[in-house]
Amino acid sequence: MSNRPIMLGIVGDSAAGKTTLTKGIAQILGEENVTVIGTDDYHRYDRQQRAELNITALHPDCNYLDIMQQHLALLRSGQPILKPIYSHTTGTFDAPKYIKPNRFVVVEGLLGYSTPALRDCFDVKVYLAPPETLRTAWKIKRDTLKRGYTAAQVLTELQKRESDSEQYIRPQRQWADLVASFYPPDRNADENEPSLNVRLILRPTIPHPDLSQAIDRDLSAQPTIRLNLDRDMGKPVDVLEIDSHATVDRVNLLEQMICADIPDLHRVCNREVNPNLGNITGTTGELLQSYPLALTQLLVTYHMLKATQERI
Repeated sequence: MSNRPIMLGIVGDSAAGKTTLTKGIAQILGEENVTVIGTDDYHRYDRQQRAELNITALHPDCNYLDIMQQHLALLRSGQPILKPIYSHTTGTFDAPKYIKPNRFVVVEGLLGYSTPALRDCFDVKVYLAPPETLRTAWKIKRDTLKRGYTAAQVLTELQKRESDSEQYIRPQRQWADLVASFYPPDRNADENEPSLNVRLILRPTIPHPDLSQAIDRDLSAQPTIRLNLDRDMGKPVDVLEIDSHATVDRVNLLEQMICADIPDLHRVCNREVNPNLGNITGTTGELLQSYPLALTQLLVTYHMLKATQERI
């Protein structure tokens, strides 16, 4: 077990940005080193059956959580699985696929922290919590462009899912080691990802790097990177906020603070060495870079690599 895979969980509501974060981290670590598992594959019912039964994909009864638990435990011990495959394009199931874990396993989906057995599978747990207005905009954009829905259908589905989101998805936030909330810098800003700030809640459930030296302490200007104490769900936490317009010098300093704690971390997750860090595709197909996204990916990567030193 000293060489078992490192397991990262990325949980959040539909269209919260899970796949974007997952893809970025896999690119940083090297896709050949990462096995990505989407827990939507463990749906119990296909799209038509869910409509007939009047149940949403967010409800635990709509998912084979017991099989998911068994499969994640097998992956954590380094064993392969025969994983079901759910197609979002057709809303039906394809043939199962043989999956062998690599050095890192990233599990992204809706209900990854919903049971103690599932939570125990992960070395690092991340929860994505964008403002609901932003998540709605992201879901409309994704489902109309990639899944064949109309905007009206998406809004109807969101309304139908709201009670399940409130009861089953959002409470999982309490189990995360890191909660990431990307948000527009002001209410009038557009929802273009490169312009988004990020608020990172750092819980003391895992040891975070010392970032205090990277904080901008210039009292004559509004700091673009801030670290404060706060409370989340009634418990004390550190909160790291990174503005989209943070300067490259300040971002580079924060990167150095994150990387300094692990030997040779620079070659894996330094933004200058690895240009994939923080990259996203703009609305017209151009490649853009978001500093808040880059630093979020970097911090999560830090914890995954740190876990390789401490795994049992």
